[in-house]
Amino acid sequence: MSHPSTPVLATASQAPGLDDVIAAETRLSHVDGVAGELILRGYHLQEMADWTFEEALALLWRDLTPEVLSAADIKHALGAARGRAFALMQPLLSALSGLSPVEALRLLLAALPDEETTAHPVLAVAAVPVFAAAIARGGQGLSPVEPDAALSQAEDFLRMLKGAQAEPDKVKALDTYLVTVADHGLNASTFTARVIASTKAGLFSSVVGALCALKGPLHGGAPGPVLDMLDAIGDASRIESWLSDALARGERLMGFGHRIYRVRDPRADVLKGAVARLKDGNGRIRFAEQVETAALALLQEKKPLRPLQTNVEFYTALVLEAVGFPRDSFTNVFAAGRMAGWTAHVLEQEQTGRLIRPQSRYVGPMPKAKA
Repeated sequence: MSHPSTPVLATASQAPGLDDVIAAETRLSHVDGVAGELILRGYHLQEMADWTFEEALALLWRDLTPEVLSAADIKHALGAARGRAFALMQPLLSALSGLSPVEALRLLLAALPDEETTAHPVLAVAAVPVFAAAIARGGQGLSPVEPDAALSQAEDFLRMLKGAQAEPDKVKALDTYLVTVADHGLNASTFTARVIASTKAGLFSSVVGALCALKGPLHGGAPGPVLDMLDAIGDASRIESWLSDALARGERLMGFGHRIYRVRDPRADVLKGAVARLKDGNGRIRFAEQVETAALALLQEKKPLRPLQTNVEFYTALVLEAVGFPRDSFTNVFAAGRMAGWTAHVLEQEQTGRLIRPQSRYVGPMPKAKA
């Protein structure tokens, strides 16, 4: 096992985008882009591939909530909180008309009162699947499905989406997805959450800010367009010609390349294993693997100096499609998993009691000296 290395400190002018600038210390996750490692509180992500979302949440929240919460405690608390979120959502459904799915989620999260988190942030985590499922169903002209407090988060998410009990293999795949995306270092949305938390604005304000950052296409990723790419290719006979033509036009191949990872994104392999185990995903996964193999070969040939490996978006698209989510809801499902990390970072930041207030270097004109 490699150990976290100490990045070279840099000023913002030396590192546009604050690359390698240390802005916080955290016990929650470590991303090693060179080694291709993601570590969550002492565990490699690959070790957590079979964990439930509740188990991952218990790990991330450890020593951060007022009371010690086991995975069983969290399952019970999330079940009750989903019912609370459903009740709070009802009067707001008419206001969602005309909004995109992520805009609708932003509105519903912003409506949650801060006093709801005085004990611990269970409601924030419980609310996203309730809201995301209702938004997805609303887009199909269907009414929301009331949550079932006895089920796990992943089970109830799929039941609220489809209105029926989900198959165990799909529940397992969604659990793996939610765990895989639960936290990932000081990414843009997590940093946003910590900055807002440092002002003592409250947990809901912090996670709404995080969602707004996630909405941006440079951070939110492109799992939906991965499926668009697979659909456009159509069949195995067109893979190489389609990819070659796209690269010749200067287009990006969706699902390849990452700002941090210089080798394969470890989350991609975890999700590849999850979708491969789905009963009805085998045909799609075989085709996707052929596309992946051809794309990696072409990227190595055409762009040998750029480390463009498979990223989390490629197999995210396949997992979420296979378990039944519409493409326009993928960002909201991502938020359902990442809310675990956002809330943990907010709690950790609040423990420091320190306002995040970096300096900037002025490069504008100076006043003219008086004659």
